[in-house]
Amino acid sequence: MIEKTVHKHKLGAVDEQKADLLYWLAKTPEERVAAVDLLRAQYADTSKGIQRTVRIVKRAGR
Repeated sequence: MIEKTVHKHKLGAVDEQKADLLYWLAKTPEERVAAVDLLRAQYADTSKGIQRTVRIVKRAGR
């Protein structure tokens, strides 16, 4: 059975997506790659989180 799929968008959201697309299409490929590299570097800096420490304990008598 095929399910119906409905996508609802606010009118402003569609205009924003179109404006974003036009903005990035106006950039050179080098500028787009530089933007992706910048975002990846920012993500890598914030995704480290808390470092985990593992401690191995041996029981006496075993």
